[in-house]
Amino acid sequence: MEASPGNTITEKLNVYIWDMDETLILLKTLLDGTYAKSFNGLKDIKQGVEIGKMWEKLILQVCDEYFFYEQIENFNSPFIDALSEYDDGRDLLDYDFNHDGFGPPCDDPNRKRLAYRYRVISHKYKQGLCSILDQEIIKEWNYLYDLTDNYTDGWLSSARALMEECSGDNEASSENGVVDPTYSKVKHINVLVTSGSLIPSLVKCMLFRLDDLIAYKNVYSSWEVSKLKCFEWIKERWGNPNVRFCVIGDGWEECEAAQRMRWPFIQIDTRPDGVHRFPGLTLTTVGHYLSVIYGSSPAENDKD
Repeated sequence: MEASPGNTITEKLNVYIWDMDETLILLKTLLDGTYAKSFNGLKDIKQGVEIGKMWEKLILQVCDEYFFYEQIENFNSPFIDALSEYDDGRDLLDYDFNHDGFGPPCDDPNRKRLAYRYRVISHKYKQGLCSILDQEIIKEWNYLYDLTDNYTDGWLSSARALMEECSGDNEASSENGVVDPTYSKVKHINVLVTSGSLIPSLVKCMLFRLDDLIAYKNVYSSWEVSKLKCFEWIKERWGNPNVRFCVIGDGWEECEAAQRMRWPFIQIDTRPDGVHRFPGLTLTTVGHYLSVIYGSSPAENDKD
């Protein structure tokens, strides 16, 4: 597609900032039974709790066995590149992570050792779990995902489907390959801001099949900072007049932070009569929230 002479193609960007638990996935409300209880007897509470426990066990197992979590549990960072300045690029092929002296205090030598671990974690995230887990664990993982999706009436798969829609580029229609003078190209980026610690959050992205939609560099942990601080970093990273931000989550903290940033906020409600939940929330609805704050986008309207 090419622009006609004298026309300028304006590239716009929508940044969707997602919460994790009780938004993209269900876990806490399974474990404490509140998800099932909200259905007034239509859901088996005990089954939901057991599903939650199975996820807890699998998440911890993958974290510990493949992502150094036993070693780095007490060294959380807000994002995976936070210590990149300490990584000297050393070849880690024969590096012994079990005997390199990593541990307290959090001084420069240990920051370098942690940065090495983050580099390996980033590589594994890009590879995907199917390349590092054995077949028995993969079978267990697939069974648990399908069991959970069925129990929650498609919450996981529908949340992923919306995120997939939010990941595509949008090009306005044209005739004979000539772009309309009002043409704007809209790109979309998914970002995760979670109150959980960083490594389990990355692992949850992978286990809940979101890692191909959220880059590892776009996962933020507010565990030791705040969601508002994470939002400020995100604005610094992507902010310009052609960028629109939208926050999607279930909690008060992301709601207040979005209000402080003057960004639209979509409140997720896990109850069966919730206004915005999965299945249910659509890209059209998200677009309406964006248009209230930023005005409508022609290219986005074509997509909706």
